[in-house]
Amino acid sequence: MSQNFSQKVKNIIKMIPVGKVATYGQIATYAGNPRGSRQVAWILHSSSRKDDLPWHRVINSKGKISLPRDRGYELQKELLEKEGVVFDENDTIDFDRFLFSLLS
Repeated sequence: MSQNFSQKVKNIIKMIPVGKVATYGQIATYAGNPRGSRQVAWILHSSSRKDDLPWHRVINSKGKISLPRDRGYELQKELLEKEGVVFDENDTIDFDRFLFSLLS
């Protein structure tokens, strides 16, 4: 039985290990829709709590947290730092060190 895009996205997000991050676009591509990064954001928004997704491990393609300050940004950064993810002086995450890949 074929999984739909939403289920594939949720499964991929659950695979992101502690101390790693993935981008919205990367997840969309792995799930079969390279242009579906906004759908990934919506799935995270609507399903993170219900499906116990590690939402904090999903960031934007610039290596940054997309949530606004005072609206989840600080919590996401704190959760990532607790897992060993390091931010540089511009609050950017080094993809060479921390980017999750299904291909490796």
